Amino acid sequence: MAMLTVRNLPDEVHRALRVRAAQHGHSTEAEVREILATAVKPEGRVRLGEALVALGRKIGLSNEDFEVFNQVRDKTPAKPLRFE
Repeated sequence: MAMLTVRNLPDEVHRALRVRAAQHGHSTEAEVREILATAVKPEGRVRLGEALVALGRKIGLSNEDFEVFNQVRDKTPAKPLRFE
């Protein structure tokens, strides 16, 4: 895992971090990790897979709708590349 050093952190910020960590029952280091993770990976971010599932449900797609792809797909094995 990566390590991060934060220099010149004001005393009042460090004190506030320690208090917040104690309130959540974490170490200061664990609290900082949680704060950073929440800041850069918010819960409300769009996840492509979830967005596609929601879209499919919204327009009423079912597994049967995808069977047509299995019926029309070319199942001929691919020929290996030749480098000559």
